[in-house]
Amino acid sequence: MLSFVVEHLPRFLQGALLTVQLATYSCLLGLCIAVPVALARLSTNRMLRGLSTGYVFFFRGTPLLAQIFLIYYGSGQFRHALDAVGLWSLFRDPWFCALFTLKLNTGAYSSEILRGAIHAVPKGEIEAARSLGLKPLIRLRLIIMPRAIRIGWPAYTNEVVYQIQATSLVSIITIMDITGVARAIGARHFTFYEAFGLAAILYLILVYGFIFMARRVERRLNLHLQPSNAPRSARAQGLIR
Repeated sequence: MLSFVVEHLPRFLQGALLTVQLATYSCLLGLCIAVPVALARLSTNRMLRGLSTGYVFFFRGTPLLAQIFLIYYGSGQFRHALDAVGLWSLFRDPWFCALFTLKLNTGAYSSEILRGAIHAVPKGEIEAARSLGLKPLIRLRLIIMPRAIRIGWPAYTNEVVYQIQATSLVSIITIMDITGVARAIGARHFTFYEAFGLAAILYLILVYGFIFMARRVERRLNLHLQPSNAPRSARAQGLIR
């Protein structure tokens, strides 16, 4: 196993870099989708609410693998239309199709997390903002969204973890991420146990590395809830128990 790691670790690290890129870009772009979709889901406009509900309904209700196949293989049926608008060069690229699908998928899930977090914002805080005469957009920017981020951060952390793991599916369309490298090396040398064992270790490192950072961010977001550390001198003097 050690000789296998020494020989193939550079290729696995390249695959890990691609995995991190896909997960990072898809989550960032997915957030850009999630915010307007969540607000549209809360809108009183029936058209906005209907379109956003249909988007969430489809991408949360179908398997990610089927979505990847639809976008990567299915776009070939519309080659002439895509070529006419200059998009075929993008949809023929497996990396773009993988990122595009992951972005749409996580955007749907993240929008529901954000929508639930907005619903969970205490009504008293919103009423207090209204009593101060804050306009709706200012209330959203200064009161509702910051509070919703604090509430929804733990759930969003789970979504990012899922997204890191979900990137393994893109190897089916020739993307050489961690899983793609493991499949290629395992098939060539018939070392599936070693290849996927090393892949699992790399995924564990990525996932728990992110969880460690996410918990630090969560503590920073909820710093006001942490018990204050009183100075030792004050404790020694008996001023603070």
